[in-house]
Amino acid sequence: MLRNNLLTNVSENRLCTALGIKLVAETEAVCLAKAAGYDTVFIDLEHSVLSERDASRLCSAALSAGITPFVRVPYQCGQGYVQRILDEQAREAVAYTKFPPKGRRSLTAALPHFGFDRVAAKDVIERLNDFGSTVFLLIETRVSLDNIDALAALEGVDVLLVGANDLSLELGILGEWEHPTFQSALAKIAGASQRAGKIFGICGLYTRPDIYRMAVRDLGARYVLGNVDLGLLAMSMRKNVELLRNIDTTAADSSMDE
Repeated sequence: MLRNNLLTNVSENRLCTALGIKLVAETEAVCLAKAAGYDTVFIDLEHSVLSERDASRLCSAALSAGITPFVRVPYQCGQGYVQRILDEQAREAVAYTKFPPKGRRSLTAALPHFGFDRVAAKDVIERLNDFGSTVFLLIETRVSLDNIDALAALEGVDVLLVGANDLSLELGILGEWEHPTFQSALAKIAGASQRAGKIFGICGLYTRPDIYRMAVRDLGARYVLGNVDLGLLAMSMRKNVELLRNIDTTAADSSMDE
């Protein structure tokens, strides 16, 4: 079975990087992510118009390229939808994504994890339960923060991922990343992850590498969503226009000097 870069990196105490995909549905986005050096892609079906087919194609391309795909499904989307994306309250998320006895996911065959090869059902269940279906819980509400230890302790949950923007909004301190309440929340989530032996991750702070650095170095974060395709395109376009405007200004200044 193709390896899970997140679990591999964490087992070696290395940071696992991610590119968010919410705009570009073509598989070239995965190729670019791989070429840039990202370990994983985080395909967002909640805050985008990407379809299930888009997600399927992106995931297959990612697995073939050796870059592990993860899919964010819409909130309270139901068991059937989760299973289609793979082939939300926390306990249900585990049940929908793991095969028995860990969950209630229905068995299927010819999966891209195995290069679409025929694999014994027993091996599919064992290997996908352990390495092929990683359950992320997005921590972005006060309720989840207040119950973080219970969530972290759930068997089958692999990653506690902080959704920084939504969490700060919920806490009434939107964008106030140095605020003691936000800093305390990060420490609380990191502590719960460590006690339960789960992976601590963070996303949403794309313009604050200092906060990311603190989360990785001081709080033990091992999964970081670096940015999303839309943000990177917008940022690069602005820089390119700035460069072109500067060229135009430079040319005008040269003409005046002559």
